[in-house]
Amino acid sequence: MVEVSSPALKEIIKTHRIIGKIKGIIDGPTVVFFGGIHGNETAGVFALNHVFNQINPKDVLGTIFAITGNIQALKQNKRYINEDLNRLWFEERINSIKKKTNLNYEEKELIDLYHLIHNIIETESGPFYFIDFHTTSSKTIPFITINDALINRKFSMLFPVPIVLGIEEYLEGPLLSYVNQLGYVSLGFESGQHNDNDAVINSQSFIYLALLFTKAIKSDADLDFQAHYKQLLEQCHNIQDAFEINYLHRIKPEDNFKMVEGFKSFEKIRKETVLATDVNGKITPKQRGRIFMPLYQKIGAEGFFIIKPIKPFFLKLSEFLRRVKFDNFLVILPGVSWESKHKQVLLVNLKIARFLAKSFFHLLGYRTQKIDATHLRLSSREWASKNIMYKNEDWY
Repeated sequence: MVEVSSPALKEIIKTHRIIGKIKGIIDGPTVVFFGGIHGNETAGVFALNHVFNQINPKDVLGTIFAITGNIQALKQNKRYINEDLNRLWFEERINSIKKKTNLNYEEKELIDLYHLIHNIIETESGPFYFIDFHTTSSKTIPFITINDALINRKFSMLFPVPIVLGIEEYLEGPLLSYVNQLGYVSLGFESGQHNDNDAVINSQSFIYLALLFTKAIKSDADLDFQAHYKQLLEQCHNIQDAFEINYLHRIKPEDNFKMVEGFKSFEKIRKETVLATDVNGKITPKQRGRIFMPLYQKIGAEGFFIIKPIKPFFLKLSEFLRRVKFDNFLVILPGVSWESKHKQVLLVNLKIARFLAKSFFHLLGYRTQKIDATHLRLSSREWASKNIMYKNEDWY
């Protein structure tokens, strides 16, 4: 059991790894919620605890889980103890951790969560949905982050909040990237600033809507779904666009990075805007756009992101090209080949890549995974997506 404190609510709750599990008497989807993957982000834990105590099990269809993330870090209200739990979820690291005998705190948490996730997949029925709750150190409107797979896009568009694509190209090892590689719908919901009361309320509204949209709860349950939809719509100031990450300013402790106070996620910025300072002086953006998740805490390796809106035409074009598997034609080009027979990763000679814009590969669902001296390695979530599992869902 862990005690979790909320600076926003000025409350303390006691919970276990599994905050709650409700199994309905009728078959339905399996919806898995995570809160507190970062120990200083408690809004999701409190929201899940509240909602799971309010839901009538008779209204549930299928099975729903609420799971705590980094228990040790939650005890201390720290982002992490030894290393970021949300940067460990990639195959090489997981395999390495499995072989170790002496594990640090986050490695122990990963092993517990890893076995729990796979036990749920093996024992419960689909379709499966995985949702991870986070908050940010800066002021922000609520938003969704997803790996750029069509099943994630289509499901996320049901919610009245902006969607940010392409996080997987800049961050290695998020929990949801791992789940998405298994082929399941997975999304992150950033509900607000860490210690803002609205972050808890927004998380609660998102949980209720997620249960409604997945059909994990009866639509006639007395839960006022319209009020929850309105809550998120108003909190987002009616911004419901899709955005793409174009830049990440990475930082190291020795940089002495410090954001200029007052920036909010989704705020428009210009090239001459001074965003931060470090040992080399003032930091200005290399491009116009909107600032995203500026860092206002001491721990973290991402100073800020820059995002730009995606025009609806390109979203539709992207969906069409992926459905006809246009990427199969790319290997006709000299210098482009599949890494293996599984056709999930493209290897592109850098001499060829310079003639093919990065945005072109994004249309097809490919994101840069690794660059060596001669080749660009591009991976796609589409080939792993278990589309058949979701094809009968209303949103598909």
